[in-house]
Amino acid sequence: MKKFISFVAAACLTMGMFTGCGSTETNQSVSESNNAAEDMVTVGIGQFAPHGSLDNCVEGFKLGMAEAGYVEGENVTYDFQNAQADMANTNQIAQSMAANKVDLICGVATPMAQACYNAANGAIPVIYTAVTDPVAAQLANEDGTSTGNTTGTSDKLAVEAQLEMIRKFMPDAKKIGILYTTSEANSISAIAEYKELAPGYGFEIADSGISQTSDIPLAAADLAGKVDCISNLTDNTVVSALATVLDAADKAKIPVFGSEIEQVKNGCVAAEGLDYVALGKQTGAMAARVLKGEKAEDIPFETITEYSLYINSAALESLGMTCPEDLKATASEAE
Repeated sequence: MKKFISFVAAACLTMGMFTGCGSTETNQSVSESNNAAEDMVTVGIGQFAPHGSLDNCVEGFKLGMAEAGYVEGENVTYDFQNAQADMANTNQIAQSMAANKVDLICGVATPMAQACYNAANGAIPVIYTAVTDPVAAQLANEDGTSTGNTTGTSDKLAVEAQLEMIRKFMPDAKKIGILYTTSEANSISAIAEYKELAPGYGFEIADSGISQTSDIPLAAADLAGKVDCISNLTDNTVVSALATVLDAADKAKIPVFGSEIEQVKNGCVAAEGLDYVALGKQTGAMAARVLKGEKAEDIPFETITEYSLYINSAALESLGMTCPEDLKATASEAE
């Protein structure tokens, strides 16, 4: 067998004009193919739950990457997986991406970001997005520096602007209800800020904690009967069941204020919210910097600072509400 292989090799050398026998064109093609494979990077994207704001984050992330030179199918491949708001799925996805040794992981929403950070264990950079409080999530230190091989963007809520907006819509309201998931660090942090600032606007906060999606119908119905309105957070479990919250509020004839445009599109009356596509683009640009050689741990996390007032005129009308005159000039219809 060895002699036969040697004979074929010799024949190929002397008859290089035949296709497949080591011609210059073939070798060049193979070389180019190998270089292309070496230039291709694989990025894992783990999304915690299927809802509009997180979908927008992923869309924006890819746009930000593309603007920085990483175009899907050309020099980057994405391994996208959605945990469907299930923590067991979340941990499994994070572990599989770490085991596959992708070049970088993007964790979308706090539970997924934490799972990816733990699974990667410093060996793979983790860039997070839609994490309300990176410090509370133990992804950053108090001074904004990273706790490891990670960085990303925060979707910190404009709590004070939201309270001011609710007061203008509801001059006589006294109690705001908030439904949240007890295991989500971002929600716990947001509620603490609401409780700190609410008295300054004449509000009391009534919060109700749930542990899983199946708890929401009863908790939402109970909360809606005790408050003047509900202010929805970016709590991933609650947002994924927003229709249930809206139904409970509708039966109690109270409004639900959202925290971003997708929630307003889906039936909340208004929100002082942020643009999650823009947040994702900001995150994609940061990820590209890391892929080009910067260390994630040397890049402080960033917080989006531009918020907009979104309204749903149909939802307002169904409750006999209107947008206050002094807010109309800046309000955008969520379509």
